[in-house]
Amino acid sequence: MSHSRFSSIEPDAKAPTLKRLRQFSRLLDNVITIPGTKVGVGLDPILGFIPIGGDVLGIMLSCYIVLEAARLGAPRATLGRMVSNIIIDGIVGSIPVLGDFFDFAWTANTHNIKLLEEYLKFPSQKRSADRWFIFALLVGLLILAIVLVALPVILIRLLWQALAGG
Repeated sequence: MSHSRFSSIEPDAKAPTLKRLRQFSRLLDNVITIPGTKVGVGLDPILGFIPIGGDVLGIMLSCYIVLEAARLGAPRATLGRMVSNIIIDGIVGSIPVLGDFFDFAWTANTHNIKLLEEYLKFPSQKRSADRWFIFALLVGLLILAIVLVALPVILIRLLWQALAGG
């Protein structure tokens, strides 16, 4: 029985997969350049303007890059750093107003593509993450997403009760 690996992408398919992930990252982080500047705006900061669910949707879209990195054979350390970038983006991005500005500046998906590219330069030097590790990372991100939805709802309800005198 062979060692359990999450990687199912053949070596010849890595370049097209990486190209697709770069395009996806660009869509999320900086697809539109603000005229007269070098500042880009993507779908992720725009989604952040949607109350409560926008940041959760951004986390879910960012998870796709992590899943594909795992399929490309990225090791635990790389995947852990990628998830850390998403967690920072999700938590700070959920803070009203400040989080919206942070989403424009912090491009977690672009950082994650750079981490993946760094791994792909020297893939044989690092061991791939196993399925259970990937599963644990994604469950952790799902829990974070649920907390980011539940916490504002609970706070709004408590505030409403306090203002309504109930």
